[in-house]
Amino acid sequence: MFEALFNHPLWAYKTGTFALASAWPLWVLLLLAIAGCALIAVTLARRKALGWSKLALLGVVQCSLLGLVLTLLWRPVLNVERVRDRENVLAVTLDASASMAVAGEAGQSRLQEAVNALQQGPLESLRKVFDVRLFSFARDTEPLASITAVPPPGPQTLIGDALLQVLQTAGSVPLAGVVLLSDGAENGDTLNEDRLKEIASYGVPVHTVGVGPLRNPGDLELERIDVPQSAPAGATVTAEVAVRHDAGGTTRLRVYDQDRLLAARDVILPSDAELTRFSVELPAGEPGTRDLRFQLDPLPGESNVQNNSRSHVISVPPGRRSVLYIEGEPRWEYKFVRRALETDRSLRLVSVLRTTPNKYFRQGIADAAELVDGFPKDAATLFAYDAIIIGSFEASNLSADQHRLLKDFVDLRGGSVLLLAGTSGLAAGGWNETALAQTLPTRLPDRQQTAKPLQKAVRPVPTLYGEEFSITRFDQEPKRNLDYWRTLPELADSQNLGPIRPGAIVLLEVPQDRSSSPLLVWQRYGRGATYLLGTASTLRWRMRAAPEDQRHGTFWRQFAHALADHTPGRVTINSTRTVYDDERRVLLEAEVRNERFETLSNANVEVLIAPERDNSYTVRMLPSGNDDGRYVASIDAPATGLYRIDLTASDAGRELGVVTTHVRRNDGVLEYFGTRQNRAVLQRLADMTGGRYWTLDNLSGLAAAIPYSKAGIVERQTLELWNLPIVFILLLALKSCEWLLRLRWGRL
Repeated sequence: MFEALFNHPLWAYKTGTFALASAWPLWVLLLLAIAGCALIAVTLARRKALGWSKLALLGVVQCSLLGLVLTLLWRPVLNVERVRDRENVLAVTLDASASMAVAGEAGQSRLQEAVNALQQGPLESLRKVFDVRLFSFARDTEPLASITAVPPPGPQTLIGDALLQVLQTAGSVPLAGVVLLSDGAENGDTLNEDRLKEIASYGVPVHTVGVGPLRNPGDLELERIDVPQSAPAGATVTAEVAVRHDAGGTTRLRVYDQDRLLAARDVILPSDAELTRFSVELPAGEPGTRDLRFQLDPLPGESNVQNNSRSHVISVPPGRRSVLYIEGEPRWEYKFVRRALETDRSLRLVSVLRTTPNKYFRQGIADAAELVDGFPKDAATLFAYDAIIIGSFEASNLSADQHRLLKDFVDLRGGSVLLLAGTSGLAAGGWNETALAQTLPTRLPDRQQTAKPLQKAVRPVPTLYGEEFSITRFDQEPKRNLDYWRTLPELADSQNLGPIRPGAIVLLEVPQDRSSSPLLVWQRYGRGATYLLGTASTLRWRMRAAPEDQRHGTFWRQFAHALADHTPGRVTINSTRTVYDDERRVLLEAEVRNERFETLSNANVEVLIAPERDNSYTVRMLPSGNDDGRYVASIDAPATGLYRIDLTASDAGRELGVVTTHVRRNDGVLEYFGTRQNRAVLQRLADMTGGRYWTLDNLSGLAAAIPYSKAGIVERQTLELWNLPIVFILLLALKSCEWLLRLRWGRL
């Protein structure tokens, strides 16, 4: 219909430039238009009986008619650039990955829907103008003999790689464009910003055709699982889960270690959200490997249940985390903290209680020589611990070298330090004047400003951060967690912690008259972290609660694990992820340090790779080249299953450490995730290359649009506009309008 009225395709008008081809100067046109409008105005002014409103309407109609006739006399044209017929190549590329085999509402696969849409006219129209060459792609790209000769579904969608191969293949021919038919389910990271710029640099427009629904109300997808790669034995691990859904409902998440159920949680999916996030807590259990499987119950009638499940591997190394607890005086808080922590089998609590100026009472020591002189005096001894708790202990009891070691414990070692309130704790103990002070989350006040703790009953309240933090979370449900805090016995004291530093996070605060003051605050510093707790009376949560109330012990065990669990060892190894879906290359990174936790860049680092079914082999890790103690390696994992990776580091024949991690290799998994059409990816690809995004139901305009893409062999054309049918219709309409108005007013 458009071409019948305007003689030329819509895309000629969108891409062309308007011009007047007459040799007569433009100022003559303007002069004639002004003179004509003035003459019309003078003529109409003599008919005042019609009234000014009617005269104005007639004047507009007559001036419009005059302007149109004068414009036609100056010969309007459209200058366009169009590809030469049959002299250019057009690449039509079909996504043949497994996600395109998903059945649509009509029962046909997405790929079949795309093929049918091309066969119903668009492909034949394109062949009248272009030399059409057909390709299909999934993990690899290959030419097609015909539109129906599509290979079986492939295991991965690599759109960026496919486009580059097509562009490079057609490098010796005039390529006018690429038509990409896909659901946009890119899952190989081949459409990052650098790759998009490389594709756009060829100057060939990519016209993307979206296949598949934008929403899928009948499908649940376990989009993301965030879980640590390792955890100490006996610890509780928090998994952050994200579920994508296009409709509301309920489901249940189950977490298995192989076939053993570890945890389960009912999940409510709001109808006004597309992504629901929640957390679930898992026991790390005994030393070994937790081969986890997260499984969502399917919705009624859900067809694609493969994306309801994800895997994750957690390595639980043998041994226990060591916590050093220093106290300067016998007090009840010390007794109850020890009682809460010594029952945790995954922690080794070593405490040193200063009873007299030169005498220490030690508990939890491994042998008689451990900490015989009190606080460690050398880095090797101090750095053997993962976390340090300092109670009511004056800073003057330590030497300047010991204070520097304590700061290095946080900054260099990567450990955590907790300072507790007390008569000789925090600022009252002079800790504001030590090397450790610059690592603390607050600027501790002077002794004259704070002196002793304030003896006043207070009830701590979790902040927004505290409601989600592992230390201060008694229950995963936020409302129940707040109820637990509201019903705790009041504390007997609180101590001024001073102004909060910019990077610090407050977890607990105590209300005051018109404000609140921090009670528990922490921040990261260097490789480690520091914490401040401004009370010495958490024992009330045990003494004034029912015997079955375990909140005091839960709080301190969670606190100790937050302090110690993330402290790195001298030798560490990590992979970029624990589960590799449809990717053979496993990337490993290790870090090696000596007893003082100084980096070693010339160590001998080897990994023993033990696949689940094949023979083991050894790979040597190479230094990263940055002289930072890091080593890298890339291993091939062709077979599916669990891979055990044992790292051994040595220096000059002396063993530095042995660590173990695990990764899982899956195949044929990714294509079942992200099955909705990713229009954003297709739209961005088209925009960056100068193409356009299309849908299957409007492909009829594809053959008319691509010839005006200005790629390939093009020619300039001048299209006449004076003879358009729409022009003559408009002339007739304007004159008829004037005649009808005069007829209505009786002024013919």
